[in-house]
Amino acid sequence: MKIKVATDADAPVGEATTGKDGTWTVAVDKAGSYKVTLDQATLPAGKALRDPNRGTLTVQVFEGNARNVLFGLVDANAPPAGQDDGGGSSYWARVAQLVFEGLNLGLIIALGAVGLSLIFGTTGLTNFAHGELLTIGAFLAFFFNTTLGLHLLIAAPLALVVAAGLGWGQDRFFWGQLRRRKTGLISMMIISIGLALFLRALLLFLFGGGGESYDQYVAQAGIQIGPISATPKSLVAMGIEIVVLIAVGLALTYTRLGKATRAVADNPALASSSGINVDRVIRLVWAAGTCIAALAGILLGTTQNLNFQMGQQILLLMFAGVTLGGLGTAFGALVGSLVVGMFVQVSTLWIPPEMKTIGALVVLIIVLMVRPQGILGRRERIG
Repeated sequence: MKIKVATDADAPVGEATTGKDGTWTVAVDKAGSYKVTLDQATLPAGKALRDPNRGTLTVQVFEGNARNVLFGLVDANAPPAGQDDGGGSSYWARVAQLVFEGLNLGLIIALGAVGLSLIFGTTGLTNFAHGELLTIGAFLAFFFNTTLGLHLLIAAPLALVVAAGLGWGQDRFFWGQLRRRKTGLISMMIISIGLALFLRALLLFLFGGGGESYDQYVAQAGIQIGPISATPKSLVAMGIEIVVLIAVGLALTYTRLGKATRAVADNPALASSSGINVDRVIRLVWAAGTCIAALAGILLGTTQNLNFQMGQQILLLMFAGVTLGGLGTAFGALVGSLVVGMFVQVSTLWIPPEMKTIGALVVLIIVLMVRPQGILGRRERIG
């Protein structure tokens, strides 16, 4: 397939031909708005654009960043987007596909949001650097996989161990010190924004601004399950996400550490007077939360190119999921994240895909107007 790139003024910039895996690259010499056109005459036999009217996409490219541009393909005999075969089957097949993709996205958001919610619940910190923990986990696995030559199935667990250590050390030598100095929560939140900027710049310096990918599981043939098309890696990833989230829920409910975590989140002073080592619990929560966030980053990296901003791009959805489910509640973060993921994907039935994140914010605002404490949050008296 041939891809043509031009400026907003229709000045040609470059052309590319996709590889066997469907990827292509066109370099631009400066930031700006560009038109990307797929030559539909060069599509493989039996394939067509999902929406023939979206053969040209306008994208914004920023300095030093790589921008992904995707064209959705379907079987040439399938009805165009928005139409059906007379019985509505094409429309409902698309709905089923979007629900599946929404569930996949919601589970990834939930992995990151659970750690974010646990940290907020035990410390009161709104950590704006949590998105970078996803990115760090993805790039740790990338380093072990591509630089050291380890298979991704070995590189990923090693990355999770290192990420857990980084989470423990982050609280031991940084956030814990700030708590002992009685630093206010507003000040710590601002510090987390600065930390996020620093980590993002560090990742840009170490790995560059281009898109990277793992050596394994980059391109896979889809599997048709009824009306849903899915790759084997996406099904495995969803299985891992479900198992981990269930394990976290069981650990919080039945283990001593889980009960201690809930006690600290409910009342740190009372938990301390009951003999619970609050600092130790918080440190373990940081280690677990960072490890889970790193897992979310690794799984996200199997479905898209790795870049230094991938955590920042999903951070807003994590905050939406945590707030929607109820601040400080891990189970609320799970429910809220699934709602956000579903709504983000399904909303593309009615709005352009480029605007789908706005849908998450709309549903967040609507729910909070009706139930300010979130879906599973508790009412609290203020003042």
